[in-house]
Amino acid sequence: MIFQLTIFPTDKGKSGVSADIAQVIDIIDNSGLPYKTSAMSTIIEGDWDEVMAVINKARLKLKETCSRLYIVIAVDDREGAGNRLEGKVESLEKKLGRKVRK
Repeated sequence: MIFQLTIFPTDKGKSGVSADIAQVIDIIDNSGLPYKTSAMSTIIEGDWDEVMAVINKARLKLKETCSRLYIVIAVDDREGAGNRLEGKVESLEKKLGRKVRK
């Protein structure tokens, strides 16, 4: 399964929340799960229980200093599929006949 996660505090009264997001990425990175992060979201690969546990850990960490969070989770639940984090991009590149920017 692939999870797309966007999570950030909405009650900080400032435009930058990168320090908060860094805490989330630290939790995801330390989980050992495959992931990729971008300017808008982070993609995590794993089964439901293990990824949701990581997401909840990140949520609880932010709740220590934030009273309101914005969270969006999208899930690609494809039975029997593995290595989707890399495999989906590789499939596109094969169809295009070239590498794409990552």
